[in-house]
Amino acid sequence: MNEKDIKILLVDDEPDILEIIGYNLSKEGYQIITAENGIKAIKKAKKEKPQLIILDVMMPEMDGIEACENIRKNPELNNTLITFLTARGEDYSQVAGFDAGADDYITKPIKPKLLISKVKALLRRLKEDDSGEPIIKIGSLIINREEYKVTYQNKDIVLPRKEFELLSLLTSKPGKVFKRDEILDKVWGNEVVVGGRTIDVHIRKLREKIGDDSFKTVKGVGYKFID
Repeated sequence: MNEKDIKILLVDDEPDILEIIGYNLSKEGYQIITAENGIKAIKKAKKEKPQLIILDVMMPEMDGIEACENIRKNPELNNTLITFLTARGEDYSQVAGFDAGADDYITKPIKPKLLISKVKALLRRLKEDDSGEPIIKIGSLIINREEYKVTYQNKDIVLPRKEFELLSLLTSKPGKVFKRDEILDKVWGNEVVVGGRTIDVHIRKLREKIGDDSFKTVKGVGYKFID
């Protein structure tokens, strides 16, 4: 996929931020779409289906966390990457962002070159998705990795991108214990710094949707999927 084919949705209530970021990314050849708040972001995301959304956290009408949660409920946008752009660097805010379904977290102000580097690193993930079997079948669980669809006990389950990737990873080798570092590397990427709690939260959500018995915690090591 060439840069000219990639759509990036910028969402911020500060016009100067939209202009500066939009200008620098446009120079790289990306198609830039903008929105001033979370409500407009959801509408434009549904219409444009961008590959990447750069989303401010603190905005009027609807903040970035709520907007992200809404976007992640749309199956058509499961393959869309979302990174938060905010001046807030507190740990709790970052955890809230990842729990809402974000893929990355950028603290502003950020230099244009660093921003472009981060964007390119994010977009590489679209090309680096696992090339294993497109469909995984384990009992009544069916995972279509190409279409980002999950069926469990004959019912379709909508999973946010990170939950889907975590489930896909664990089910790729049932019974194998995936260490926390490996999970962070393959699901969140090397350039993202997240805590172990983020993994725990995503496992808890998967247990609620697919069953507690399917996931086993190996204390001090990681997790495995039991078929």
